[in-house]
Amino acid sequence: MSQPVLHIVGAAVGEGASDGGCKWGASALKDHGLQRALAASGRTVTWGETVSAQPMLATSRLGAIEAFSAQLAGTVAQVLQQGQQPLVVGGDHSCAVGTWSAVAEHLRPRGSLGLIWIDAHLDAHTPDTSDSQAPHGMPVAALLGHGSAGMTDVFGWRHKLQPAQLVIIGARSYEPAEQTLLARLGVRVMYMPEVLERGFAACFAEARERVQAGTAGWGISFDLDGLDPRDAPGTGTPVEQGIRLADVLEALAGCSQDPRFVAMELTEYNPLRDFGGQTAQAATALLCAALAPVDEALELAA
Repeated sequence: MSQPVLHIVGAAVGEGASDGGCKWGASALKDHGLQRALAASGRTVTWGETVSAQPMLATSRLGAIEAFSAQLAGTVAQVLQQGQQPLVVGGDHSCAVGTWSAVAEHLRPRGSLGLIWIDAHLDAHTPDTSDSQAPHGMPVAALLGHGSAGMTDVFGWRHKLQPAQLVIIGARSYEPAEQTLLARLGVRVMYMPEVLERGFAACFAEARERVQAGTAGWGISFDLDGLDPRDAPGTGTPVEQGIRLADVLEALAGCSQDPRFVAMELTEYNPLRDFGGQTAQAATALLCAALAPVDEALELAA
């Protein structure tokens, strides 16, 4: 069975982060040759419009992200309606609200969304718990239905994710309020000590089984700071002792061969911190591994 057209949507947003350099991540990866690399793997790949946050039109940083979320969600929804597979390239991780609200809306007539969230952070703050008030620390909570209405109620409804259908892998930098919320909801979090003990492949396999169970489709939201800074230093918030790139390439190989794999998102690439392009290379490699036809993906991971 042939795979759908892979359509890349740039998410030019850095207003949700403390370091806004990731706003230029999508354009930098485009210049780096991401589309060409994915096409070389055997996919038909198009690069559509870039959705840009407009902070000057908002009264607050949160307001800018709320408006951006609605705009990105509308763009991703159109990609899905056309029968294409969206790849959203950010941008700070607040873009996940728009990406996965659109996917959940698309799947809603048939069932729910399953999501694997790979990240050094839990991203489960709300405006009531966040000291920094940085919206890129809030998308998990928002997708679970907690936070500002502008982030939780995209398309007029909330709880885009059910707790049992979300798995977070690689967390190692977080605050008690985030951990408390996710524990209360029953979200499966594979903190970094568990990943180191079991191996990323085993953790990802368990996560994939969980998010596929009882859902209409699933996807991956990959924050580059989930990787070890030795492999991907070019992020705004690097955290030591992360997941090694080689382990990710092997585990993600051929994900998009699953007909229920709906979308993927890559976030927090900061080209202003990527001296020598090492992180751009890592980002391109992991996207090719996940989104290439299975034979090519396995070859990339070898």
